Amino acid sequence: MTSLLRTAPRSPATAVAVRHPDVPAGRRLSGLDGLRGIAVILVVVYHLFPPVLQGGFIGVDIFFVISGFLITGLIVAEHDRTGRFSPRRFWLRRARRLVPALVPVVLVACTAAWLLGGDVLVGLGWKLLGAATFSYNWVSMATNTSYFGSGQPELLRNLWSLAVEEQFYLLWPLLLLLLLRVRRPGLRLALVVALALASAVWMGVGFSPGSDPTRVYYGSDTHSFGLLIGAGLSLLLRPLGPATAGGTVAAPAARRTLTMMRPWWGAAAVAGLIAAAIWLPADAAAAYRGGLLLVSALTAVAIWAGVAGDRFGRMLDTAPLRYLGERSYGLYLWHWPLLVLVQLVAPFGRGPASVAATGLLTLVLAVAAAATSYRWLEMPIRCQGLRGAVGQLRAKVMRVSAPGTRRRYRSRAALVLAAAVVLMLLVGTGASVVTAPTVTTAQAEVLRGQQALAQAAQAAQAQAAKDAAAQAAGVVTETTRGSNITAVGDSVMLASAAELQAEFPGITIDAAVSRGMDAAPEILAAQRAAGTLRPVVLLGLGTNGPVDQADLAAVMRVIGPSRELIVVNAFADRDWTAGVNTELAEFSARRSQVVLADWSAAIAPHVDVLADDGIHPGPTGGAIYADSVAVALERLPGAAPSRAPGADTLQAFRVR
Repeated sequence: MTSLLRTAPRSPATAVAVRHPDVPAGRRLSGLDGLRGIAVILVVVYHLFPPVLQGGFIGVDIFFVISGFLITGLIVAEHDRTGRFSPRRFWLRRARRLVPALVPVVLVACTAAWLLGGDVLVGLGWKLLGAATFSYNWVSMATNTSYFGSGQPELLRNLWSLAVEEQFYLLWPLLLLLLLRVRRPGLRLALVVALALASAVWMGVGFSPGSDPTRVYYGSDTHSFGLLIGAGLSLLLRPLGPATAGGTVAAPAARRTLTMMRPWWGAAAVAGLIAAAIWLPADAAAAYRGGLLLVSALTAVAIWAGVAGDRFGRMLDTAPLRYLGERSYGLYLWHWPLLVLVQLVAPFGRGPASVAATGLLTLVLAVAAAATSYRWLEMPIRCQGLRGAVGQLRAKVMRVSAPGTRRRYRSRAALVLAAAVVLMLLVGTGASVVTAPTVTTAQAEVLRGQQALAQAAQAAQAQAAKDAAAQAAGVVTETTRGSNITAVGDSVMLASAAELQAEFPGITIDAAVSRGMDAAPEILAAQRAAGTLRPVVLLGLGTNGPVDQADLAAVMRVIGPSRELIVVNAFADRDWTAGVNTELAEFSARRSQVVLADWSAAIAPHVDVLADDGIHPGPTGGAIYADSVAVALERLPGAAPSRAPGADTLQAFRVR
C-alpha cells in the first residue's frame, strides 16, 4: 500500500501525476485521498471488528489499484517530460516514501513482543527478514503461515501487501519502459489488460475450494491484477495523440453524456465496493474466481469518476475521509501489530464485548500512532529528506529551549535521548529474534501428546506379548478401565493424550492435527474392518470446522447399535464453535447411546491452563479434558461386558 507523492505537506487531493482528459494542467487529482480513506476503514474494521465486515479485506485491493494508477502516471509523466526515466531514482524515492514509517513500526512491535514473550516471538526472525527485504509474502508461504489462520499471533502479518507492491515497483518500471516503445496506444493498453487478466485467471486456477487460500492471496503472480488494472487506467487516461486533444476519442454528444453520468458511475462503483465488503467471504470461491477482479474494476471506475474534479471527487474528499486517506499508510502499518499486542495484554476476556473493547483500544492507539508518524516522520522526510528532517527537528528543539548555553544543552540532551530510544529499540528487536522459541506453546503441547502416544504404542506391544503368554498358560488377564474405549480426535485430544491414558489405562487414541468430523466415518470404518473398534467410541473433532449432520449420521452407521458414543464439544475462539457445540448437544440429546462430554464448560473457568492460543491444553488442562470424558462415561447406559473389541452387529442398522 503506497500513499501519495506530494509537492506540499497539506493538500485536499493527489498531485496530478496522471493527466485526466477533463482536468486542466496544474490541478490536483481529487477523490483519491477519500477513496484511500474508505479502503483503510474497510481493512481496519475487518481486522479489529471481524463480525462487522466479512469482506473488508478487499480494502487492500482498492489500495493496489490506486497504487498502480499513481505509480504508472508518475513514471509516464517523467518519461514524457524529460524523454527519459531513471529506475534508480524511482526506487530511491519509493524507499524514502515507505521505509521511514515502516522502521519504527517494526522496532516498536518487536521490542514490545520481546518484553511480553510467548508465541508471538515464534518465527519472528524469518518475518523480520521478509520485512527488511520486502518479501514478506513469500517468506510467509515458505514457512507455511496462513493469512486466514488464528492459531498463532503473527506480529507483522499485514506487511504481505507491502511486499506485493514493492515487488511490483521493482519490475513494473522496467516493463513499462518497454511498453512505451509500442507506438500504438491501444495495443499498449491491451497488453497491460492481458497481464491483469492472466494474473486473475492464475488466482482462480490456483484456488482450491475448502483449502486455505493463502497461496493465491499472497502470491505476487496471482494478486497483481489490481496493480495492473490501475496501471491500465493510467495509460487509458493519457493523451492518445494530437487528434484527441488530451483525451480519448469520443463524439461530442457521447462525451457530454459520459460527463453527465460520471458521478453516478462513481457512486455506483463505491456502492459496489461497500456491498463486497459486507457480503464477500474471505474463504469463498467467488472471491478468488472473479470477485477480487470485480473489486479492482469497480475501484478503477471510482478513480476515473473521482479524478475529474467534479462533485463526485469532492464528495469522496470530505474532511474525515481525506484525513484518514492522508494517514492511511501509517494507519495500515500500525493497526495490526497493535491489535496482536493488545490481545496479549488486555484483560478483556472473550466474547463479542471483549472483541469490541479490544478493537476500540487498538483503534485509538493506531490512529494516534499514524497521526504522529505522519506529522513528525513521514511528511518531514518526504519533503526534505532524512538529513533535512533531522535538521528541522533540531532547529525546533532549539527554538523552544531556553536561550544561551541552556538551549544548546537541551538540544543535545534531546538528541541523546532520541538516540538512546533508538538504541533500546534496536537491542529489543535483536533480543526478540535471539530469544524466540522454536515452537509455539500449542505445538509444544501437541508434541507432548505425540510422545505419549509413541510411548503407549511401545508399551502396548510389550503388554500384548505378555497377554499372549498368559493366555497360553491359561491365566486370565485383568481388564483395564480404558480397554473398551476407542478414541478418535484432533489436536486438542492429542494434547490431552497423556492424561487420557492416565485416566483410562489401555485406551487406544488416534488423534491428529487439523482433523475434522468429516474424517471420523472413514477412520472408524477402517478400525471396524480390522476388528479393533471397541464398545465405547470417543470422538473429539469439533475444533477445526463445523460439524455436519451427514457426518454424524455416517458415524452412527459405522459404530452400529451395539456400541456407545461419547462426543466431546469444542472450546476455541472460532466462528463455528458455538454452532458445533449446539449441534453436538442436540445430537446427543436425541440418542440414548450417545453422551456429550462438556469440555467447553469444564475448561471455561480455567483458560489459564491452556496454551497461548487459548485452545490446546497443558497437563492440567489435559486432566480436565480427561475428567470431562470420565463424567460422560459414567452417564452411558453401559456397553455389553461380554462383547469383545471389534465385534460387529451392523446388519441393516439405520440411524434414528
